[in-house]
Amino acid sequence: MSKILIRGADVLGGGPRDVLIDGGTVAAVGAGLDADGADEVVEAAGKVLLPGLVDLHTHLREPGREDSETVLTGTRAAASGGYTAVFAMANTFPVADTAGVVEQVYRLGREHGYCDVQPIGAVTVGLEGRQLAELGAMHESAAGVTVFSDDGKCVDDAVIMRRALEYVKAFGGVVAQHAQEPRLTEGAQMNEGVVSAELGLGGWPAVAEESVIARDVLLAEHVGSRVHICHLSTAGSVEIVRWAKSRGIAVTAEVTPHHLLLTDELVRSYDPVYKVNPPLRTERDVLALRQALADGTIDIVATDHAPHPHEDKDCEWAAAAMGMVGLETALSVVQETMVETGLLDWAGVADRMSFAPARIGRSDGHGRPVSAGEPANLTLVDTAYRGRVDPAGFASRSRNTPYEGRELPGRVTHTWLRGKATLVDGKLT
Repeated sequence: MSKILIRGADVLGGGPRDVLIDGGTVAAVGAGLDADGADEVVEAAGKVLLPGLVDLHTHLREPGREDSETVLTGTRAAASGGYTAVFAMANTFPVADTAGVVEQVYRLGREHGYCDVQPIGAVTVGLEGRQLAELGAMHESAAGVTVFSDDGKCVDDAVIMRRALEYVKAFGGVVAQHAQEPRLTEGAQMNEGVVSAELGLGGWPAVAEESVIARDVLLAEHVGSRVHICHLSTAGSVEIVRWAKSRGIAVTAEVTPHHLLLTDELVRSYDPVYKVNPPLRTERDVLALRQALADGTIDIVATDHAPHPHEDKDCEWAAAAMGMVGLETALSVVQETMVETGLLDWAGVADRMSFAPARIGRSDGHGRPVSAGEPANLTLVDTAYRGRVDPAGFASRSRNTPYEGRELPGRVTHTWLRGKATLVDGKLT
């Protein structure tokens, strides 16, 4: 493997440094590093260098829904967005509830090589919420699963949830909960509130999320296990997680980029691109989520990258699938909502989008400091760039982005996975 000198990059926003990559490792970080012997020099003055991003919540759809996404196209999208590792959710066809399926996804990720793919195992067989899946076998498999989730569905049975928390505690795993009380959201189409009342669409109340989170943090405290809250979306959920952390409960939480930026007012357009699970909430919720991410109540940003083919979104609102693609725009949205508002600096972004998700998912080799001896998983960002989102240029197989035509800041120019460039000058290698 080659030697690469990244010259003059602003490392985590802490000032310009040179970074030398030798093979798969960061060999040196400092000022005025000698370029002699380097096979390539990347001029990075004015750009920010971050550790490779880690997404704890990605839908790659393979096996079973390759019309939406594949491991190849999804990891290409990840590399385009600055990610070097993604955790692939279990709601595939067949469901990733056995060692065989998680190993298939894991090996596809290794084969394609654009980023590391860590499968998430289902909590229950078939995501049906009635019987625990093969948690131990998935953990002991080649995939080494540590995160388990029925995402797309809630583990609504308290006994099943307790058993899952008890089981994963034995090997330091974590249950990632899709917090949605199903009885309170039957027929729901959007956030319950003023806009849903005016539009006559079935409302999804905040309490449907908050009640499950409250139950699960208490279960985690009782069992002494770890629980992670997927795509937290309401101000009330923030307060519950904040309270739980104050008690020392082992709870972590994520927020999506779209819940940091978009509100339910957009649903007035009836454009199904804004239909997502959980739904877009109010401006008050958005501001509460931003503040909670800034103060650490919410630990990470996770994309909930949810690709769908054109026909599943180009239809009437009620028939449309829920979800948005997000891997290729996540960092730009975080720059706009958190950095340019002064709520986070770039070191904070590195924590929320690399260090913390890697720590929660026990992802070895990722979320590491940009320092000598560490794996060369790196992302270079042109933070001065501004441009309009054009999904025609996405690497993802799907185009269901809510940002089409919207101007966003920042652009990932380079991504390195263990010293190998997966993205150069904004183009996949």
